Amino acid sequence: MNAGLQIGDVRIAGRVLMAPMTGITDLPFRLLASKLGAAYVATEMVASAELARGRPDVVRRAAVGGGLPLTVIQLVGRDPEIMAEGARMAEAAGADIIDLNFGCPAKEVTGSACGSALMRTPDLACRLMEAAVKAVSRPVTVKMRLGWDDDCRNAAELARRAEDLGVKAVTVHGRTRKQFYTGQADWGAVGEVKAAVSSIPVIVNGDIITAEQAREALTQSGADALMLGRGVYGRPWLSAHLERALVDGTQLQEPGREERLDIVIEHMRASAAFYGLPLGLKMFRKHLGWYVEQAPWPEDPVERRAAKARLCRLETVEEVERALSALWRPAVDQFSNSSVENLPQLVKAAG
Repeated sequence: MNAGLQIGDVRIAGRVLMAPMTGITDLPFRLLASKLGAAYVATEMVASAELARGRPDVVRRAAVGGGLPLTVIQLVGRDPEIMAEGARMAEAAGADIIDLNFGCPAKEVTGSACGSALMRTPDLACRLMEAAVKAVSRPVTVKMRLGWDDDCRNAAELARRAEDLGVKAVTVHGRTRKQFYTGQADWGAVGEVKAAVSSIPVIVNGDIITAEQAREALTQSGADALMLGRGVYGRPWLSAHLERALVDGTQLQEPGREERLDIVIEHMRASAAFYGLPLGLKMFRKHLGWYVEQAPWPEDPVERRAAKARLCRLETVEEVERALSALWRPAVDQFSNSSVENLPQLVKAAG
């Protein structure tokens, strides 16, 4: 697998990309993943109408910051004029790439005729793409699904029309909207999208966590790159590590105790600084739960789940740091083998 991917006039330093995920890829997460080596991490899905109106929480989702190798802002909406305005605002904010969401399956999104609901209204989807492309000088890309359901699998046709309109890349999740996240992603079907376009990259997405899955997804789809989604929960290093595994054929390497602990603490502190307290810790708790679930310590999964529950009830950053250090650090290995019923004592001992 050759390193690098060209999207319009933007050169991406890798071919393992990280998907935009609401509630996940906020600025603290993107900065951390980029520091760990991710070449491409998109913002959370940003509603173009609310961005144009300046709604504070939506503007925060599109937040940019120094330390990012590039800035990708994803927009969702159904009104071409408002989508164009959102694209102009994203460009003014420093977006290198503007991505349009035609793939979100959430009912609150599709119920507003946005996200993957646009697979049922391809003419409207095309008007949205045309409006965004004409509004900005930056590359516009699209993320979609295979279609709305098995009777409406129109990703290949929509991708062909996107290319004609000036869209510079297409990402396809190998499921229909009706599937949500059930069953298996159909990487082979993404190959139909690849065959339908002639000059723009196609990126395969869905069920890619291991190096073996990544290789198979690329082989079955013929895609130019791949995009990670839920597999990065609790593993913000996955994109960079998977990139290395694909380039040199090595086994996927996971961080050790000390490195993993440093990553979690850095992420938590960044979240606290970005959102303020107590909101920053509240926003981080889902990440904390995933970090604990994904770690191999304690070895007993029941004990690990109990540890997660207790850690996610702690009310200060300092308490979480002490308890997690007690759970993971080699210097206190005797604690990591203890019952998590003793976590309050561990917090005290670690302090």
